[in-house]
Amino acid sequence: QVQLVESGGGLVQAGDSLRLSCSASGRTFSSYGMGWFRQAPGKEREFVATITGSGGTTSYADNVKGRFTISRDNAKNTLYLQMNSLKTEDTAVYYCAVTRSTYAFSGQRDDYIYWGQGTQVTVAS
Repeated sequence: QVQLVESGGGLVQAGDSLRLSCSASGRTFSSYGMGWFRQAPGKEREFVATITGSGGTTSYADNVKGRFTISRDNAKNTLYLQMNSLKTEDTAVYYCAVTRSTYAFSGQRDDYIYWGQGTQVTVAS
């Protein structure tokens, strides 16, 4: 059974940093792209960042580019999101996800098949 578990969320002040982790179990994901999405209250879930299976290529939403860094450790089956210079508008539940197909790399929600339960990030002003 595939399971993704996010951790590392919390309440921080604007300008602070947080690192989210996503631990994957049930299979090996080194051939699959993985991504981070987020959902703020009253809004649709939006793309944040994605990374190829090897970790060699990444892509970011414009509103986090330069502040967030996605990475992965395939030996640990773990995905990370380093978030720096956090803003109040970054407040959301953050979800990690795995793509449907091997070697996929996408910013589209529908291209992901496995999702975690999410971790809350709250940025206070």
